[in-house]
This record gives sequence, structure tokens and C-alpha cells, in this order.
Amino acid sequence: MVYTVTFNPSLDYIVTVDNFKLGMTNRTTSELMLPGGKGLNVSMVLTNLGIENTAVYYSAGSIGTEITRRLKEMGVNSEEIRLASGCSRINVKLSSIEGTEINGLGPDISKEDIDTLYEKLDRLAAGDGLVLAGNIPPSIPDSIYSDIMKRLQGRGVRIVVDATKDLLLNVLKYKPFLIKPNNYELGELFGVELLTRESAVPYAEKLIEQGAENVLVSMAGDGAVMVSSSGNVMMKEAPAGELVNGVGAGDSMVAGFLAGYMESGDLSHAFKMGLSAGTASAYSEYLATKEEIEAIYNKLQ
Repeated sequence: MVYTVTFNPSLDYIVTVDNFKLGMTNRTTSELMLPGGKGLNVSMVLTNLGIENTAVYYSAGSIGTEITRRLKEMGVNSEEIRLASGCSRINVKLSSIEGTEINGLGPDISKEDIDTLYEKLDRLAAGDGLVLAGNIPPSIPDSIYSDIMKRLQGRGVRIVVDATKDLLLNVLKYKPFLIKPNNYELGELFGVELLTRESAVPYAEKLIEQGAENVLVSMAGDGAVMVSSSGNVMMKEAPAGELVNGVGAGDSMVAGFLAGYMESGDLSHAFKMGLSAGTASAYSEYLATKEEIEAIYNKLQ
């Protein structure tokens, strides 16, 4: 079983605005409203791929209720931790202006709410997977991912972390199975600009030296790079296609990698499944289906 944790889920309002102008009234030409948050995205793609998983997430207010309703409608097995106050966030994403988003803060999470999460995670056992993904609300210390990993040490749980800055660096001493920065996030950690697959390799190797078992670096249209603790390096460009919506492509890569590894135990297959899932989502209106992912995988082969 794979569990995903999302501290700050959202209802994503994805809109297209033709000829967007600052200071003017702009009208949408298309709209889409979907559950969001990196962990939830991973769960949705795993569900599409037929991989058994459970999304654990915090929820508050009417927006949290709507997130839960939509997840159930999509067939995602989920466990909601309901917060007593506040409201889950709405994120506005302008799909017509690539990379332009307005993301909310999200509700406060108390120590008692964290203890509820720990109780759920205490049931994980050897062979289970855990995905810790995304940013956290300001009410939570940036040691939370490493605190979870410390608690689960020695249980044989494969832990994947997709985070930035201290949230990521703090976990390395606990030897995560996989971390997945993109090239900009990886460059930010070391104060460099990484524009080619080859340039990302030595910095991924530095994260291996600090404790990560595998480092998967997503590079948008330039494909991906993976470095493993065994010294294996894989690089591949993405098949050509038209970018439709980059939201969730990195999360899809995590899901594809996990699905591929659980199917085979083979890192090469997992890498190609990850790249296929990330690419398929980028070329789709929303998160990729199993058929779309398999079509991209066949092109990679």
C-alpha cells in the first residue's frame, strides 16, 4: 500500500484567459475546478494506474468538504483529517500563462492535529510506501517531514519526499528512498543554474552523498535525470508534444516512478514510467490516464 500525505490541499481553479491584461477586467474562456495539492495529485495518478493507495490529508471548512466530495467522486481512497477551524485553500492557476499561479495560505494545524496524523502513520509496515509532498502551512515547523521519517525509522517503509529547501534537506539524514526536485529547485539548493540534463548530475550526486537513495530530477520539456546510490545515472528527453497543462506533471512523475518500481523492482523501468507519467500529464488537460501514460512509455521504448 502507498500512502500520500498532503498538509495543505486545495481546490484548484484552473482558468484560461485570452490576452490577459493587468489592471483590466479579464474574462475566462475555459474553467476547470479540481482537487489539488502534491500528495493528492500523486494519489490520483496512482489510482489511474491501478495502484492501491490512500490519500491522507487535512481538510477545513466548505472548501475542504468539496475537496473530499470530489476525491470520492474520482474513486480515490482517502482519509480526511478534519480541522476544527479555518478553511482549506483555493488556488488560482492561469493555464494560458504558463507558471502563473496564486496559491492560498491554508488553515492552521495544531499539535493535536499532527498527533492524529501520527496515529494514522503508525500503522505503516515493511513494504509500504509513503509520499511526503508539497509545502506546509506556516503553523507547522519545517522539520515535520524529518520528524515523520524519524518516527518511522527501521520499519522498512519506502519514503518519497518531493519538497524544497529545508523541508527537503532536513530529511536526507534519514535516507529517503526517493527525492524529486526539479532542476530549478536543485539549482537553488546549491546556488547554481541547471539548464541541461548533464549539468544536473553532479548536484544530484551531492544529495546522494548526503543520504538520499535515489534522486529523480524533473526538467520539464527536457525530460529527466535520475541518479541512484549504486552510481547508476539515467538521462532521457521527453517525447515531443504540445504542452497543455503543466500543473501536476512533477507529481505525476512521482506516481509513475512508484508504480513502475512496485510493478518490477527495477529502477530503469520506474524511471521511464515516471518520465512517461509526467510527460503524459503535461500533454493532457489534467492528470494523465493509464492509457495516456502507456502511450508515452511505448514512445520511449
